[in-house]
Amino acid sequence: MAEAFAAVEIIAAKRDRHELSDAQIDWVVDAYTRGVVADEQMSALLMAILLNGMKAREISRWTDAMINSGERMSWSALKVPTVDKHSTGGVGDKITLPLAPLVAACGAAVPQLSGRGLGHTGGTLDKLEAIPGWRASLSNAEMLNVLQDVGAVICAAGAGLAPADKKLYALRDVTATVEAIPLIASSIMSKKIAEGTSALILDVKTGSGAFMSDPKRAEELARTMVSLGTRAGVKTRALVTAMDVPLGLTAGNALEVRESVEVLSGGGPADVVELTILLAREMLDAAGVKGAKDPAHALQDGSAMDKWRAMISAQGGNPDAPLPVAREREIVKAEKSGTISSMDALKVGVSAWRLGAGRERQGEKVQAGAGIEIHGKPGEKIEAGAPLFTLHTDEAERFTRAKEALQGAVHISESGEVSPRLPLVVARIDSHDLT
Repeated sequence: MAEAFAAVEIIAAKRDRHELSDAQIDWVVDAYTRGVVADEQMSALLMAILLNGMKAREISRWTDAMINSGERMSWSALKVPTVDKHSTGGVGDKITLPLAPLVAACGAAVPQLSGRGLGHTGGTLDKLEAIPGWRASLSNAEMLNVLQDVGAVICAAGAGLAPADKKLYALRDVTATVEAIPLIASSIMSKKIAEGTSALILDVKTGSGAFMSDPKRAEELARTMVSLGTRAGVKTRALVTAMDVPLGLTAGNALEVRESVEVLSGGGPADVVELTILLAREMLDAAGVKGAKDPAHALQDGSAMDKWRAMISAQGGNPDAPLPVAREREIVKAEKSGTISSMDALKVGVSAWRLGAGRERQGEKVQAGAGIEIHGKPGEKIEAGAPLFTLHTDEAERFTRAKEALQGAVHISESGEVSPRLPLVVARIDSHDLT
């Protein structure tokens, strides 16, 4: 059967800054998924999109085409509303771990499809796999069972969900086209819309440790994604939140699980607790849960912890098992006394990655125990010689490059000055804010 279009014509149209028609978009996404359009042709089209952009209609149609490449999930069998959260990722961003069971404890169901880390941003599945026995891959029927029994599930997206995105994501990674807002937005939202949740909260990070370091670009991405979700009938809101400093006091896999359990136990670092509660309230409100328990109370009364334990157990994990500990550790000390004035999230993230907490290419194994403990944050006083970071790895030869990454990551002010920080929430966008 003859193809409806030729890939070269579509590439030329976008190269010359023309809008692609709905039919062209439908065909090129489908033909690439089928293997009719070659990688080098799609690479050229992706670069043309990065350089010349897409109109809102084109982005929406591209997203639909990716959704239509696979299955759509449905949670209509559940008796409670569904809501999900997606974060664009950062350093120490373990929020999904305490958030999913917390929201379930307050009356909504959370079908959370998560991913693995690449580069300096950690992956939720990598963190949870530090728990002995826990498994990331569940069938749709298993997901539904866990949601019915527990109310929250965190697992990998199945191969049937937006397969076009999986193929495009791998290609974007090796063709320097990851940063294109139309491609980021359609990649995230095709999976989230196909996932079938009725409400979605987006946590778009900005600052040095974020994928979108410029707050204006982060806000543009947030608006694009809220628009896509709203058009698809999913109640969507976005918070643009700070990632100029690492979240919490750990970056790494088992280290972040431990910190998440502290939050669920009613403790944990103030910034992690604040953002977890803030996002939980947004999720419950967007889902329309009537008379929901306040998330702050659910962290204190043990109900969120009960959900966490049930969720981990339901996926084969042992919530009581000791978490893996790296074989080697090294302390980085403060060189002078004073007030910590700034801490660069990106440098901390790269250091944790070099210790073995992250991967350089898809499919690599990560070390469960690798990462960084942070002993002081901006605004806190520190004495010369006191621990600033503890580095953890199974391979001592990694310490040299990890410490190189931390050069200049922390500034200590003798006068007590603290560098300006981004507010925790830089912007909040929902469908009413779209023009």
